[in-house]
Amino acid sequence: MYDITRSIMNTRIMSALFILALFILTPLLSVADEACQKEINHLLSFVGSTGCQFERNGVLYTGTEAVKHIRKKYDYFKNKISTAEQFIEYCATGSTVSGMKYHVICRDNNSSESGKWLMEELLLYRQISTVKCIPTSK
Repeated sequence: MYDITRSIMNTRIMSALFILALFILTPLLSVADEACQKEINHLLSFVGSTGCQFERNGVLYTGTEAVKHIRKKYDYFKNKISTAEQFIEYCATGSTVSGMKYHVICRDNNSSESGKWLMEELLLYRQISTVKCIPTSK
């Protein structure tokens, strides 16, 4: 009888510790998600406000139009994305239908691959950002 009581107590203690750990760790994970989302939001804002044109499948689009398209892709791939790098890879690098890379054409009329262009901006943003993205597994 003593062993059964002890076993029940151990199970209750372990359950309580597990629940306590969840309460402690869950806010930490959501902060990481928020930091990663902040980077993604910055990239979307950057695309929309830059004044550059975006070439997608041979057609030029404004930054605003590009953001609409990138957001649609983000909504579709959201469950696979936990970092800004993954966001760039899945949503802003190229066409999943044609396989063609997206390009950015800015004021100097030079064309850059959008993925490389956005990675440069992400690295600049990270230099000034106080919140760091800690990827969570998705």
